[in-house]
Amino acid sequence: QDWEQRQEEDTLLIERILLLVRNVLHVPPDPTEEQQGVDGDASVHDRVLWALHISGMDDLLKFLASAQVEQQWALHVLEIISLMFRDQSPEELAALGQGTAGAEHGEDTRELETLRQRELAEKRARALQRPSRHSRFGGSYVLQGLKSIGDRDVVFHKGLHNV
Repeated sequence: QDWEQRQEEDTLLIERILLLVRNVLHVPPDPTEEQQGVDGDASVHDRVLWALHISGMDDLLKFLASAQVEQQWALHVLEIISLMFRDQSPEELAALGQGTAGAEHGEDTRELETLRQRELAEKRARALQRPSRHSRFGGSYVLQGLKSIGDRDVVFHKGLHNV
């Protein structure tokens, strides 16, 4: 519903849901539970994040964060997002997308650079084919034999090809 159509109960329900999500994500990890898992096994926090993703709650959070009319929830959403990235270091997050994408990015950059060089060469070749000077004279012309509003001849201020 649009914010104009929401009742007070709807606003309270939205806030309670956001607080519930925040509180679930705020639960600290249990070290004994984490040690019992197999290496590479997802932690409880990761499983909660996956459940939020499967339910579509992450899309709702993105909508609430980006919608201009939903600014009243911005601090709740910000807190939830910070709790989502709680166990991650900035270095890990930055390196996460750099694995195979780094090599692909380098290849794409080289390909774009060669395309750019080819385009510049074609542009230079087209510039050399054109005459270096052209007439900028638009001119004013008097059309004799065609009378304007008074008894005078028509004065035309554009090129003759438009007459």
